[in-house]
Amino acid sequence: QVQLVESGGGSVQAGGSLRLSCVVSGRTSSSPTMGWFRQAAGKEREFVGSIRRSWGRVDNTAYSDSVKGRFTISRDSATVYLQMTNLKPEDTAVYYCAIRQVSGSGPVTASGMDYWGKGTLVTVSS
Repeated sequence: QVQLVESGGGSVQAGGSLRLSCVVSGRTSSSPTMGWFRQAAGKEREFVGSIRRSWGRVDNTAYSDSVKGRFTISRDSATVYLQMTNLKPEDTAVYYCAIRQVSGSGPVTASGMDYWGKGTLVTVSS
């Protein structure tokens, strides 16, 4: 079992910044893929970004086009971060972190993740 707990959500004005954290605990593989997803009211959950943990190698990150250049994913030993800058009202959503136990090179999709956190709400006002 793997547990994921997100924190750091809140309300911010457009142009502001927030940093989300996701603490990972439990039995993870040696090279999991971590993903951030978001779900706005009335919309489907969408991919935000991912980071592949590869021991002894540089982490590989990927982002959706809508957040590229504004959001950055990083990690330390047990926490994955989502640094969000230049936030826009359309970034308003519940943000979830998720883990896929295998690294792999294929796309990171919601259906392919093994465990999920409960989410943290980000509200961006104009």
